[in-house]
Order: sequence, then structure tokens, then C-alpha cells
Amino acid sequence: MNRIILIFLIITSFLSNAQTVNEPKNNPEEWSKPYEPFRIAGNLYYVGTYDLASYLIVTDKGNILINTGLAGSLPMIKDNIKKLGFNYKDIKILTLTQAHFDHMGAMADIKKETGAKLYVDKKDAEELKSGGKSDYELGKYGVTFKPVTPDYLLKNNAKIKLGNTTLTLLHHPGHTKGSCSFLFETKDKNQTYKVLIANLPSIIIDDKKFSDVKTYQTIQKDYGDTFKAMKNVNFDIWVASHGSQFGLHTKRKEGDTYNPKLFADKEVYFQKLEKLEADYQEKVKQDSPQK
Repeated sequence: MNRIILIFLIITSFLSNAQTVNEPKNNPEEWSKPYEPFRIAGNLYYVGTYDLASYLIVTDKGNILINTGLAGSLPMIKDNIKKLGFNYKDIKILTLTQAHFDHMGAMADIKKETGAKLYVDKKDAEELKSGGKSDYELGKYGVTFKPVTPDYLLKNNAKIKLGNTTLTLLHHPGHTKGSCSFLFETKDKNQTYKVLIANLPSIIIDDKKFSDVKTYQTIQKDYGDTFKAMKNVNFDIWVASHGSQFGLHTKRKEGDTYNPKLFADKEVYFQKLEKLEADYQEKVKQDSPQK
């Protein structure tokens, strides 16, 4: 009888301390809408939803998955990988462009199911462990994705190597403390491409000044440094954390044939940065002394 009581107390204690995931509601329907997977360039594939980009990089030693969408994206990502002819369990490395629920929702489950190692920008480690609760802005929703512990914490220009592929992590903070982009080379039978998977530095504190964000005191400087860094990245083709950010659905229709050059529009990339930097400068003005 004492043993039964002890087990009951342990279970009760676990349940009382468990964190309930509260994924924000009323998200754009495009975030949950299925999308046909396709080959972007070389060994890089799109396996995400209509707007939440997830990228599969296929190597000769297993595969890398970048971003996992919402929690409900998991069956779509699995199905997309299968449609492309790859094995879901061959995922060996997981990583992400930002620690927000719309890119992290299924990360803990995929890590558990595949045994993959999670590599992250070290500045986002706290948010991953707290399930988003410690985020300077979205933390107001509490735990927004299943907490997950990273296996490797990375700094700017760190390398993630698997088989014949090496990713370079580019620390681009602001949107989150550890927002990052990735740069790597891929090739097909005709050409080698330098690919940028960009995390564009959009601003999410509409109702605050930078100086109001007490839990992220370097936010203004980080954004400024990120704009400078992103203007100087050398690449041939680019994609981003959201399909809409790099014009996926205007460049490409479902069923279109393989064409990496669809994603070679550097001018659009710089136009996006220019617009986002203008938003940033307006936010900076809010903290400037009034004359």
C-alpha cells in the first residue's frame, strides 16, 4: 500500500510541475496549409507547409532538418519527406533559424522520434529550454512549444558538418536573441550554388520602444549589427524562414520543374532588408530625444 501511495505522489508531483503548451491561436491559415515538397537546389529540399518553411538537406551520412513549423506540422513534414523518397528516420541533425513556436512547434517530437542531435545558436538556448516562456516578447503567452534541450550551442560562423555538407551558422539576432541564418554550398550536375537560408530581421514589438524591452537590453544594437551583416553576405540563391518572405508562391507553382535560378533574385533580398531597416530606424527614433 505504501508503494502505491508513493507512486501516486510521484505521478501527481510530475503532473503538477509539467508545463502546458499554449500555442497562440488565430495564426494565418497559410501556416497550417499543406504544400507540395520540392527540390530547391542540389541536395536542398522544401518540406514545410505553405508558408512555414522547413528545409531538408540530404547528405551521404544522413539528413539535416532546419525548422519544424507548428506542432501540427509534424505529419505534413513526415509526409513531405516520404513523398520525396527519403526516410524520416534518416534525420541526424536538427537546427532552426529562430526560437519561436511557428518554427519550433514539432522540434521536441522530431528529436525524440529520430534521435537527431539539436544544434542551436547559443543565444536562443534559454528559450528552447523554457518552451518559449523566456522570450522577450512572445513569453507573454507562456510555454508555446514543448521545451527541448539542445545538444550543441553554437557561435557566429560555427560549422555544422554532416557527410558531404557543411553549414555555416550566421548569428543574426534581433527577432530573437539567437536568430540565425545558414550558408552552405550545394551542387547539381550543372552548377555549384552558394545558398543562404535567411532569417529576416522583422520587428515584433509594435507597442513598445526598444528601451522598454528590459529582458533584452541589447536588442537595438543587435538589430543594427544584423542589418550590417546581412547586407554583406555573399550568396547565389536564397530562401527564408517563411515562404512568403522570399516570394515562394509568386516564383513557383506547385508541380513546376526543378529550377534553382528561381531563387537567384538578390535584388528582392536587398529590397526586403531595406524595408525592414526602415522599420527599424523608425523604432530607433522613438528612443531619440525630442528636439
